Amino acid sequence: MDTSSHTTHLYSVGHSTHNIHKFINLLKQHDIQVIADVRSVPYSRHNPQFSRESLRRSLGDHGIAYMFLGKELGARRHEPECYHDHKVDFDQVAKTPAFREGLGRLVESSLKMNVAMLCAEKDPLACHRTILVARYLMKLIGDVRHILDDGSIETQNQAEERLLKAYARQGSDLFATPEQLISQAYHRRAADIAYQEPIRHG
Repeated sequence: MDTSSHTTHLYSVGHSTHNIHKFINLLKQHDIQVIADVRSVPYSRHNPQFSRESLRRSLGDHGIAYMFLGKELGARRHEPECYHDHKVDFDQVAKTPAFREGLGRLVESSLKMNVAMLCAEKDPLACHRTILVARYLMKLIGDVRHILDDGSIETQNQAEERLLKAYARQGSDLFATPEQLISQAYHRRAADIAYQEPIRHG
């Protein structure tokens, strides 16, 4: 699919600990028509209102469609090549056919409707939807807009500015280009938040 001249945008949102009414209101505030769930495990013991079946019903009651993309775009992977020392390697995830297929489905859907990726974390920088998925979406579309818990928007570019400030290493990157600096920041953040497999002993 040729998306080089496409300038639409996608949204993202973290369900956090919101009650379902506040969450639905956040979506309505931005006219979200489709939720694309990018959680590998779409269930929440502490917030059961966001478990897959309950959430699908609640969204449907308000005319919002639900699409599950946790297998394609989730942070926990089934592909062995995506793990290094028992930890998910985001660079390897981005190379998988499933991930590329998931990105394509998101972009295609965004051509027709307002789509928001869903994951759990409130802060976009705490979540793979920003550090992994949105990073690669930005190569295909005009923008990714993160819906914050107060209803305001942080763009992916603004999130990258926060990321750079958080991971800048004084003195060690004097000759790095801006592209290299942001790539380094993404790598460092990914190392901090990527899923780690439990190590079994004995």
